[in-house]
Amino acid sequence: MIKVLVVDDSALVRKLFSRVLAEDSTFSVQVARNGLEALAQLDAFQPDVITLDVQMPQMDGLRCLDRIMVQRPCPVVMVSAVTAEGAAATLEALRLGAVDFVPKPAGAVSLRMQEFGPTLKEKVRTAAGARLPATHRLRERVQFKTGGAGATRRAKPATEAVDDRATLASGAGLVLVGTSTGGPPALEALLVPLPSSFAWPILVAQHMPAAFTGPLAKRLAGLCALRVLEVTQPTPLEDGCVYIGRGDADLVVSKRPSGHVAMTVPSKPDYPWHPSTDRLVRSAMQHFPAAQLVGVLITGMGDDGAEALAALHANGGATIAEAEETAVVWGMPGELVRAGGAAYVLPLPSIAQRLQRLVPRAACP
Repeated sequence: MIKVLVVDDSALVRKLFSRVLAEDSTFSVQVARNGLEALAQLDAFQPDVITLDVQMPQMDGLRCLDRIMVQRPCPVVMVSAVTAEGAAATLEALRLGAVDFVPKPAGAVSLRMQEFGPTLKEKVRTAAGARLPATHRLRERVQFKTGGAGATRRAKPATEAVDDRATLASGAGLVLVGTSTGGPPALEALLVPLPSSFAWPILVAQHMPAAFTGPLAKRLAGLCALRVLEVTQPTPLEDGCVYIGRGDADLVVSKRPSGHVAMTVPSKPDYPWHPSTDRLVRSAMQHFPAAQLVGVLITGMGDDGAEALAALHANGGATIAEAEETAVVWGMPGELVRAGGAAYVLPLPSIAQRLQRLVPRAACP
């Protein structure tokens, strides 16, 4: 039984969300009208997952999430408006520790629940199995439980599992990154350590709606030494740049007379997640030898990218899967490992270092 706490100031939303989840006998549901009520139920109900509205009176979703992560950490799925303001709040929530989000249905919510319901149940079920970092805000959690006293213990460093048979990349090439649930904070951890002199372009397929990928690119640009931009039109590929695929569409590599470009193309029903990692990798393999590509799968539900990266690995390309101990959801990278397509299985903090060892130093300025 998965215990779900639905937190929303709208009585209609609470009723509809509860009804949708209660249709499945594996969910047990309680509700709260705002952040203060949610915090009061943390210890009594002990939810496995919380769905948390962003905009609420008395205590909004971000303040409530901040307290949850200190008082009693558990997986949180944010419920956010599909607006620029909602996207910014959602990205901040993911930074604070939320594992995922669902865009709140626009217009008459009750008329959209048949379409929205399966997504809500899938997100909640995935969140119930998500891994929260044991060290996330550990000092504050200890202080909360002890009234300010106590010391923290340093986490044991994660170990690397490496396939030494992997062929190193050569010449000019691309780094291809796929991620989904838990992706925005993981992308920060991956990209921030990379220097501005990093030799190859990096293309990112992050499963997200179109309203969110622009703010994500802007946020990463403010944190990284690399240049980061959302791809909204054919864009020349340049070394030391990160290209975020626009949501609700796919990101592909193409060739123009002036050189290689990243471009957004309409999604295809053959690919269930968007932007599609599988489609991105296959398009890159049409224009670059496998030895000039490095594929990376980090946290995310499903198996997007596993098949294409396994093919890349079989043809001599370098592939990296995030290790289970650091992934919020070990779906995408786990499927790559199970397919035998991961040349390297690394904890997230080690992936940037491995990329710098894989990409030819001779290509760096």
